Amino acid sequence: MKKRPPFLTFEGPDGAGKSTQIAYAAGFLRELGYEVECSREPGGTAIGERIRELLLDKANKDMTARTELLLYAASRAQHVEQRILPALQAGRAVVLDRYMDSTMAFQGYGRQLGRAMVEQANDMATGGLTPDLTFVLVLEPQAARERMSGKPLDRMELEAESFRRRVYEGFLSLKTVDPARIVLLDARQSIEELSEAIGRILRERICKE
Repeated sequence: MKKRPPFLTFEGPDGAGKSTQIAYAAGFLRELGYEVECSREPGGTAIGERIRELLLDKANKDMTARTELLLYAASRAQHVEQRILPALQAGRAVVLDRYMDSTMAFQGYGRQLGRAMVEQANDMATGGLTPDLTFVLVLEPQAARERMSGKPLDRMELEAESFRRRVYEGFLSLKTVDPARIVLLDARQSIEELSEAIGRILRERICKE
């Protein structure tokens, strides 16, 4: 049976440098001969992008934690069925900016909904589709906020320090959940150092399979 192409995800706070490292990883996979599909969550589809607008709109300050969780799950379900699975089935590698682990960090820890509720929502949304490898770019909340200085902030980015601290702890906790899949990287490193670390891991994990 032909092996499924790689499915990679990148997690971490805004300001950690995910976009730059996603571009690097996509280029790495293309050099290996893969066609690569890059996308983001929430979003990635026409319906998902409409949901993204709802989630990030500063006017929606009264959104409840469970509503937020279910909207993220709805966007993910559409994304998986309409874009991610078709890409993998067609032989294209997939690289995502956020996936199910962000929901655990933001809603499970940040909103304090707990692991069980988030896992249930994620299972329904993904149908069990799990990334082969997840890079979590770890950055302290204050450092992440400083990197976002001067940029317009959305509803999630405007949350209090206590929320952002819980999200940070949630990202750190991911390593204990699935240590074979999840790689924590210190986002305080330079762009070049991060890319070198990611490339080394990809060579070890992707090239040898």
